[in-house]
Amino acid sequence: MSRKEQLEAFGQLLDIMDELREKCPWDRKQTFESLRIQTIEETYELTEAIIDNNMDEVKKELGDLLLHIVFYAKMGSEQDKFDIADVINSLCQKLIYRHPHVFGDEKANSAEAVLQNWEQLKLKEKGRKPTVLSGVPKSLPALVKAYRIQDKTHSIGFDWEDREQVWAKVEEELAEFKSEMTSNPDSEETKAEFGDLIFSLINAARLYKINPENALEKTNQKFIRRFNYVEDQILKNGGTLKETSLAEMDRLWNEAKNVVG
Repeated sequence: MSRKEQLEAFGQLLDIMDELREKCPWDRKQTFESLRIQTIEETYELTEAIIDNNMDEVKKELGDLLLHIVFYAKMGSEQDKFDIADVINSLCQKLIYRHPHVFGDEKANSAEAVLQNWEQLKLKEKGRKPTVLSGVPKSLPALVKAYRIQDKTHSIGFDWEDREQVWAKVEEELAEFKSEMTSNPDSEETKAEFGDLIFSLINAARLYKINPENALEKTNQKFIRRFNYVEDQILKNGGTLKETSLAEMDRLWNEAKNVVG
């Protein structure tokens, strides 16, 4: 599709949004707050399609997310705050500013160097006094937030000199958790030590170029497939999960590894 056709398609979307906002009772009723949760849901649906490597669904979910962006911009224009052109122009300005190695005279010969420059420029451009971690949204899920925290501190050089060093930290946190669990399993300190252990494992994943959120979701999906197989086999044979022995469920679980992966 040519650039002209792409622009025409985007223009049609804006025209449709104008019509919906004017003539559809549901669309007319929406506010920034009412759309917020739906936007989160659409984002998760997009990530699910990406994990499944379903490009047709990725295309559809990107469209749903784009609709929300256009919707927010339409409401912003109604309040005389901003419109879609302001959104796009602001993004373009940010991209140009944060890529001086492309649009300026600076050099960046690796993705790592680009990321470090990006974080430094991001700190400079804030109107308020920024900190390294001020750009991490408070509402992020804890696992994703931990990864972003570690990624940002890495960008300014606060990291292990050698990634193998992280395993000593993981072992240290595991030992502290087990010690606390043994002596006082219901304490707040035990929960804190477990959090430290998870944080160290996320750090290890980052250092070994593994996205922990994606890795965990793949495990979630694998567990669901296998457990569904176990349940289906039990029900097919007229049994119930509660009546089935653990040994039999283990047998079916091992069978599921070969059948459903």
